[in-house]
Amino acid sequence: MKLEKNFLPINKKDLKDRGIDQLDFVLVTGDAYVDHPSFGTAIISRVLEDAGYTVGVIAQPDWKDVNSFKVLGKPKLAFLVNSGNIDSMVNHYTAAKKRRHDDLYSPGGEEGHRPDRAVIVYSNKVKEAYKDVPIVIGGIESSLRRFAHYDYWDNKVRRSILLDAKADLLIYGMGEKTIVQLADLLKYGMTFSNITNLRGTVYSTNDISNLKDYVKVPSYEECVENKKSYAESFKLEYYEQDPIRGKGIIQKHNDRYVVQNPPQLPLTQEEMDIVYSLPYTRTYHPMYESKGGIPAIQEVKFSITSHRGCFGSCSFCALTFHQGRIIQNRSGDSIIEEAKLLTSLDDFKGYIHDVGGPTANFRHKACKIQEKVGTCKDRQCMFPSPCKNLIADHSEYLNILRKIRSLPNVKKVFIRSGIRFDYLMCDKNDTFFQELCKYHISGQLKVAPEHISNKVLKLMGKPNKNIYDKFAEKYHNINKKINKKQYLVPYLMSSHPGSDLNAAVELAEYIKKMGYTPEQVQDFYPTPGSLSTAMYYTGINPLTGNSVYIPREQKEKNMQRALLQFGMPQNYKLVREALEKCGREDLIGTGKNCLIPYKDIRKKNTFKKKSHKGNH
Repeated sequence: MKLEKNFLPINKKDLKDRGIDQLDFVLVTGDAYVDHPSFGTAIISRVLEDAGYTVGVIAQPDWKDVNSFKVLGKPKLAFLVNSGNIDSMVNHYTAAKKRRHDDLYSPGGEEGHRPDRAVIVYSNKVKEAYKDVPIVIGGIESSLRRFAHYDYWDNKVRRSILLDAKADLLIYGMGEKTIVQLADLLKYGMTFSNITNLRGTVYSTNDISNLKDYVKVPSYEECVENKKSYAESFKLEYYEQDPIRGKGIIQKHNDRYVVQNPPQLPLTQEEMDIVYSLPYTRTYHPMYESKGGIPAIQEVKFSITSHRGCFGSCSFCALTFHQGRIIQNRSGDSIIEEAKLLTSLDDFKGYIHDVGGPTANFRHKACKIQEKVGTCKDRQCMFPSPCKNLIADHSEYLNILRKIRSLPNVKKVFIRSGIRFDYLMCDKNDTFFQELCKYHISGQLKVAPEHISNKVLKLMGKPNKNIYDKFAEKYHNINKKINKKQYLVPYLMSSHPGSDLNAAVELAEYIKKMGYTPEQVQDFYPTPGSLSTAMYYTGINPLTGNSVYIPREQKEKNMQRALLQFGMPQNYKLVREALEKCGREDLIGTGKNCLIPYKDIRKKNTFKKKSHKGNH
């Protein structure tokens, strides 16, 4: 693996310097241009380049000026459009729909460099610039909005983004294999109207008479009119996202049909190795230097992606719809080579920040069955309990970590992308757990129990509370054995579907027993593509048909969040109101189990900020 310093063209001078008269593809993105394999734009552009195609990048164009979309001229084959690494609406707004004040994927962390609904805005501007040039949309924003979908920010069901963007084709999932296959078809004269059976793509048509063995789901209009139809549509879509056994999907939108072809086949290990060995510069374009660079590179610059996919299938995560449940991994040799490359960088200080993926310790496929017939349609690998066919083995991952930490100039190898603790507890061999504590964390380990109320955990697709308790006990015992004082930092979520105030109080009591107030609490955020978002919109669990309690009012959401941080003085009033509403005044006072002290809130100056020692 070799480090290059050649960025792809961003202007006509770059084209002239390279002797390119006309590019094959122009890629428009909502992120600043960062040529690192943690950025989708970098991967897609480098994969195309490796396949022999010329690609230029227009990063964060001025969406109010059509000329910003003409800086590289008209491409021979197509414009490729994405919003960046994050959905533009998630990037811009908090779970409370408040505008964010920064953007880690923009120069100097400034916000305002991309529009809301970037894929739609960019695509329509490209059409204005060049009416006859095909547009292919992709990335996370397109991938998770490919069907009729509930939009939290508009609080309504929107059409497939393919139609609103007026694009010729949508690529969903990670896209490397699909984009090269598409490029080859276009190169040899195929038109978009004839490209109707390419895996990993979505297209629109007014004629489905020739389609066989496809699943029809409720139409856009039915989803708008009836929440049960929306839930049914989501369920059918959810069940067909496996690349081996999944079928195509048809959803009618007025007088047209949106057609999803079956998911693209997983990358082989050899293909994954090639993707991550391409000549990335591994940094941001120098044009951003004057503004202090791009903050997002800092977290990933010395991190290594070892695999993709996740068979954890948490309800609030959309990975099932994007990367899929089947793990795709790189070879150990490929990962070691990248680690060696990182140690050669001028600003390497001896620390590898991460070796992992969506879930760090999911290194291989969940079971042997998946290799032949794909993932099971009627059950999950880890939920409600680990499948009897699950292969719980950390030995290969551990061997890779050992080799990396033995490299010259490597002081420490961290694991920051998250450990699935219930999977770790399935491994009968404790060696990885012991070495995790001994070598791969520094003072604290972040894990994601998310909640402790079993009724909420069931809807989250997370393991029972007792599994986390056993894990926490084992973690503390191992650290005691190796004479290290290290802590667990649990990620917790408030206001998830199924969580009422009583469940939030139950979680607050658990936090009280832990002995500290968590610094980070995440309000449930209904983003496109997740099972939990479908629950939030419909009040129904699409997979069971059962009704689900939904905390919709902002006041209740504020109370649930405050309960999880009951020790903060500014939360006192909300916590007290919530406890009184639940009839839990027994938790107000000076007893050892009390969450907050009693105050006469009628008095003036009651809420001066002051420390309440002993109440945390």
